[in-house]
Amino acid sequence: MRQILVVLLLAVATIAGAQGPAPAVAPTPTPAPTPALSAFPGQYAPSPSDWRFPVWPSGCGRFQSDERQACLEFVALDFGRLSRFAAANALLSAPQPGETRVVFFGDSITDGWSAPQNGGFFPGKAYVNRGISGQTTTQMLVRFRQDVIALQPAAVVILAGTNDISGNSGPVDLATIEANLATMSELAKLHGVKVILASLLPVTDAKTDREGRPRVQTRSRPPEKIQAVNVWLGDYARQNGDVYLDYFSAVADGAGLLRSDLTDDGLHPNAAGYALMAPLAEKAIAAALASGH
Repeated sequence: MRQILVVLLLAVATIAGAQGPAPAVAPTPTPAPTPALSAFPGQYAPSPSDWRFPVWPSGCGRFQSDERQACLEFVALDFGRLSRFAAANALLSAPQPGETRVVFFGDSITDGWSAPQNGGFFPGKAYVNRGISGQTTTQMLVRFRQDVIALQPAAVVILAGTNDISGNSGPVDLATIEANLATMSELAKLHGVKVILASLLPVTDAKTDREGRPRVQTRSRPPEKIQAVNVWLGDYARQNGDVYLDYFSAVADGAGLLRSDLTDDGLHPNAAGYALMAPLAEKAIAAALASGH
């Protein structure tokens, strides 16, 4: 079974390589992450420094030969990356009386919220960060029970789908993304967890990399696909008693792209971006907790 999954992931990596040439460079060790701000045991756990491979299949396309095979095995052996927060989950006690535990569940935009350079993750709040950079909604479904339901939160903020559009786990249509998000919502409500569905953030091509080359984010994340998912998210939330958290309108410019002052790479929020998003999240959480659904 493991060999079959590796073969499938190799196909994903090959397709990703066909979409754009992968640089033939040897892998370099991943530097130790900056210590994250954590207010209590189990609130967050950074990606281990010895994880030198990406955790999404198409990311293995950057490697060659044996290194690519090793990367694919790394992904295949823990596709949902259950190991990332296993120890942190064990450190969390059951919610205490009067505690409003909220899990923020998502990809790198959630993961990065705990980085000190981004202003920290909701100081003074019993909020739990369960974001994993690069993941798709298919991968998140694998860990939804462990990293959300088992933590017994009052509410969950789900921000996911941009990496599906980018093809991180292979090509998928929008209906698959939407079905995965709907399943997360259904599972949460089945266990008494209020659901906040966050819009996908826009991207922009206005930024450059360290060598001054343009970062063309709209190629892998077309604005029209982002907007289509957001329309579905808003409709689904209204029809099913969830709260729709509209980050998009707050961070987009007049052209529907991510405001240049709110990002350093055209995809992820910077400290100013997170500062703008935080009160919107708080307002959505309060609305969800006050709802009778």
